[in-house]
Amino acid sequence: MSRQIFRLNLKSTYEESEKIPDFVDDLQKKCKLDDEISGNLMLLLSEAVTNAIEHGNELNPNKTAEIVVEISDSEVVAMVKDEGAGFQPSEQDNPLAEENLLKDGGRGVFLLKELSDEMEYQENGTRLRFLLKRH
Repeated sequence: MSRQIFRLNLKSTYEESEKIPDFVDDLQKKCKLDDEISGNLMLLLSEAVTNAIEHGNELNPNKTAEIVVEISDSEVVAMVKDEGAGFQPSEQDNPLAEENLLKDGGRGVFLLKELSDEMEYQENGTRLRFLLKRH
């Protein structure tokens, strides 16, 4: 299979983020992704898009979150871009620190790092790129 590219643009509302499961199901069928990769992709995209909508675009429905997924035989590379001002990932609180354990938020970036094989923020923190290796 050659590299295939898929795109989804979402308005910055929670309702729009509900399109992610159908998007990932479609990718799973078209590219024969196994259930583990598909499940991780769903969780990671959901978390990344929620962060883009809430923190990047501040729930402004006039701004979009753009998803680009590139799938090859060996890997799935996903990028989520928002239209926000950006942020410094190094300034994020450690969600495992005792003072942060009971906070409602702050686990998304940690989850993204844990479940992906590679993860990096680009373009001043407005674009997240993560990679899942296909076994």
